[in-house]
Amino acid sequence: MSNLDSFVKSSKPPPKSLATSQEIRDRGSTFVANVFVASSPDEARKAVKHLKHVTHGGRPATHEIVAWRYMVLKAGKSGLGGPEDFEVVSGSDDDGEKYAGGRVLKVMQAESVIDAVVVVSRWYGGQMLGPARFDHIETCAREVCRTFRLKDDMATYIATLTSLDDILASLRAEHASLATSTSSTESSGADGSVNAKTTVPSKRPSYAALEDSLDIAKAKRLVSARENSIKSVKLALQKAREGPAT
Repeated sequence: MSNLDSFVKSSKPPPKSLATSQEIRDRGSTFVANVFVASSPDEARKAVKHLKHVTHGGRPATHEIVAWRYMVLKAGKSGLGGPEDFEVVSGSDDDGEKYAGGRVLKVMQAESVIDAVVVVSRWYGGQMLGPARFDHIETCAREVCRTFRLKDDMATYIATLTSLDDILASLRAEHASLATSTSSTESSGADGSVNAKTTVPSKRPSYAALEDSLDIAKAKRLVSARENSIKSVKLALQKAREGPAT
């Protein structure tokens, strides 16, 4: 109970699983995997501790098989030297299921997952499964690793889209300003009044639905569409700056 109390009273939010696999049940045993973002040993330990003592506190798993991989700065390096200044630190913990941790780590390496900790939990059902248990462990680990990569890729695309949206909004505002200035000059009445229309800024798009869908193909299409829109507005701006042809 003290572990639960410490998490509840903590000012920091508890570690959150980025993905949970489907359960695999075989002859009474149950296998399920979780993946957490972890860029340091401390973050990895906190995630495993939370899963073991809080998430599974009411029904402790027989084994909490763990593997981790994260990028760290090499000793004596500043990070300014590029990728060569960093190295990948990895490891695993069988938690009594001999060789299982290495199997999970191998899956992480194969799926190119980094800055993460994967925990495969097994509830023993009373019957030995032999080599089949490793297949189940790897299957669960692979599922969350692939979801992790998808979410990581989606986060990159959404960051790109947000940046492109800002560029597009700035260009459109500049174009609208030029158009309004031209219109004001042309539509000023004898009394000096201006009949120009006011441009209302567009609302920033929400990508919550896209993020939940993990539709990478759609994200790529949206990035391409934004890039084409930026090209079009830049062309229109160039023409507006040059003024009407004489």
